[in-house]
Amino acid sequence: MRALMVTSVGVTCAAALTLPLAAPASSAPALSSASARPPSLTTEPRTDTSGTSGTTAPDGAEPRAAKSAAEPAGSTQSLPLAPLAVPSNRVAGAPAVHGLPQRDARPFSLVGVVWDDAEAELHGTVQVRTRATGTTRWSDWQDVETHNADHAADLGSAEREGRTVRGATAPLWVGDSDGVEVRVRPESPATPESPGSQDRAATPVPLPEGMRLELVDPGEDPAPEPARGAPANRAAVPAVFADTPPTAALPEVLTAEIAAASAVNAEVAELGATVIPALTQAETVESVNLAPGAKPYIGPRPKIVTRKGWGADEKLRERNFGYTKSVKAAFVHHSATGNNYTCKQAPSVLRSIYRYHVKSSGWRDFGYNFAVDKCGNIYEGRAGGVTKAVLGAHTLGFNTNTMGIAVLGSYGSTNPPAAAVTAVSKLTAWKLGLFGANPKGKVTLVSGGSNKYRKGVKVKMNVISGHRDGFATECPGARLYKKLGTARTSSAKLQGR
Repeated sequence: MRALMVTSVGVTCAAALTLPLAAPASSAPALSSASARPPSLTTEPRTDTSGTSGTTAPDGAEPRAAKSAAEPAGSTQSLPLAPLAVPSNRVAGAPAVHGLPQRDARPFSLVGVVWDDAEAELHGTVQVRTRATGTTRWSDWQDVETHNADHAADLGSAEREGRTVRGATAPLWVGDSDGVEVRVRPESPATPESPGSQDRAATPVPLPEGMRLELVDPGEDPAPEPARGAPANRAAVPAVFADTPPTAALPEVLTAEIAAASAVNAEVAELGATVIPALTQAETVESVNLAPGAKPYIGPRPKIVTRKGWGADEKLRERNFGYTKSVKAAFVHHSATGNNYTCKQAPSVLRSIYRYHVKSSGWRDFGYNFAVDKCGNIYEGRAGGVTKAVLGAHTLGFNTNTMGIAVLGSYGSTNPPAAAVTAVSKLTAWKLGLFGANPKGKVTLVSGGSNKYRKGVKVKMNVISGHRDGFATECPGARLYKKLGTARTSSAKLQGR
């Protein structure tokens, strides 16, 4: 595998050598570069501890990936689901339950169910329970969100048609586990006389073919970057011994894939940066090339943890980047992965979702353009450049000329943290500002086809919309959806409107 060395004089050449072949990207006005800094996440007071496991790999599981100094290891165990044993007290005519009985597994932290036909829906319920690694403690049964087809590439797009895309539930974060049990119950059809009731005597709605349980191990967090210099008020004094020969600092070695994903952010960060640093309002305005006399309606650039910062395995994604023409609107989502994570674990959650999207669901890359955790940390999502109009797979029918922001968690009955809503405001004030969009304004988008708007229909929406505005879905959850008005107002204010 070709590798590139990061040096102060080699950034431009490295960027030119490693950029993938792709159509010219629509991007915001050119920005000035900024120094990279090691990631410093806002975290919760409590920390997570996890044990180790001595379980062996199940039959048919994907082998654990070899570790690399450049990219964290990770793996996916894919286990076929089958009809479960029929209980003696089963009601006659009740639908058969599929799943897996309790079993050991290699350590994993995220689960989901996939099936062969991406167009088929799972009409039923999926529940899992897991065992904490190295213990005999099993969780309660947890529901997995089954309606997930709306988070996908548009119908007829190259990403949808040119790959083996699978149907999938939303992924669920369960934490470090080494045992699992799953059950999938199909719906009983409603009676004609009473659509809200079920007829147990009728033929049950069939479950999708080829159902498999995906157990995702995110791998270890990336190693922290070495210090880039001593504090300004204190010189570094290394220990020197008589028998220690002088040494020089070794430059970091990047794989071609990591360098390519980083090079598209060359306008805002050094090659190999783990963080794109925040700018003040004045610095942000100065970094954007405006027409003479134009008023800069743009918010301060927030700090963004890059893909390298959260440890994305760049070998998983498709090599080329996909772009759209502009960013006219932002769709806000919740990841539906549950709220049982700490902000320290957010990079692991992202690596798990990324692997689930690519390896399990068959997408080209992480679906969302950006992600936000419960502490308000902002993360680069799909590769292609944070200032550019990167084509995502987040809002079926409305991925063109938009961006998708996923707030990690489930917010149907839980209020989103204020820090997360504030982060959405900051991110949209900056990114929409790069493309001249007013966060409190309206925009007309053309549907690519969804269960709410047929293909070709022109739809007037809020510039900051919820996923449910373009598709009949619960996403981003009722509680988060109610906060979008606050996000619009705050975002516009940050833009100076």
